Amino acid sequence: MIRERKTKSDFFGTHRVRDSKKTLPQSAESLDSSLPIYSNEILIEVERLNIDAASFVQMEQQTGGNKEKIAEIILENCHTRGKQQNRVTGSGGMLVGTVKQIGSRYQGALKLKQGDRVATLVSLTLTPLHLESIRNIDLKTHQIEATGHAILFESGIAAKLPKNLPEKLAMALFDVAGAPALVHDTLRKNQSLLVIGAGGKAGTLSCAAGRQKVGRHGKVYGIERNPVLAKELKSLGICDEVWSIDATDALAVHQLVEKTTRGKMIDVVINVASVPNTEVSALVSAHKSGKIIFFSMATSFTKVTLGAEGIGTSAQLLFGNGYFPNHSDFVVALVTKQPRLERLFRKRYDH
Repeated sequence: MIRERKTKSDFFGTHRVRDSKKTLPQSAESLDSSLPIYSNEILIEVERLNIDAASFVQMEQQTGGNKEKIAEIILENCHTRGKQQNRVTGSGGMLVGTVKQIGSRYQGALKLKQGDRVATLVSLTLTPLHLESIRNIDLKTHQIEATGHAILFESGIAAKLPKNLPEKLAMALFDVAGAPALVHDTLRKNQSLLVIGAGGKAGTLSCAAGRQKVGRHGKVYGIERNPVLAKELKSLGICDEVWSIDATDALAVHQLVEKTTRGKMIDVVINVASVPNTEVSALVSAHKSGKIIFFSMATSFTKVTLGAEGIGTSAQLLFGNGYFPNHSDFVVALVTKQPRLERLFRKRYDH
């Protein structure tokens, strides 16, 4: 019989916060990831982590792309903080694992059973996580094979892994599912969309969702400097144009968008770039009654708000939080119903 702490703990997980001042787990400096679980928690045996792009890029730059040193940073984070939260970017990622135990008093929304293989849809920045070892790091996909356990609170969300997609691919899709779902909900038929950072997984999916929503007479534009990713995106045929312009050069971006749209500018802009200083390019691309979605963890709220004030835009500013109702189902359907898109993602992640 697996033991559990009989006390029913806090719905949001504040009982796991080890700081002197109680706060929510995401903003806490450190969490208690010890066992046994409380009676209303779920225990997950960890198999793989998907580190968010901004966090992984930062660790790559810090270590020169050294896998062993990246592993040391992650293991140290989990040892000292009880969670995986990048100390520079503040961001985390998500994980895949097997449900090991469900507390006897768990009353959350998840309908899971022991043995289910799931992907968590809440950030690693608020997930109690204990890692025993890291077996492998994939620099291309930002995925990490690991051994350990994680804990979900009653407020946490997760999705069962789909049987029609490889695990690595499903994990990658779930990690950014909120972006294409929000793009699809925000856009209207025949409108225009600009995706900054369009060749990555969030960007490609946002382009696909945008094309699906705006239809043949709408416009989808992408900015992607990586020539390989740009070529792959062009091959899908979902973008009207893919530009290799530097997204940190706001004046150049504005001039190109203005010329292409003949001064009309863009209805909806989404920024999913994993590097900083692209905020103003998004701001100057939208028309004054447009909408701008900032989805990247590299986004600076200060640069967004002061930048918007500085150019006098009244465009609506939206900040994606990684979650959108039914986003996991949406992204699976988006990919599996578009053969070229599915082939591309299988090529990237099914190896």
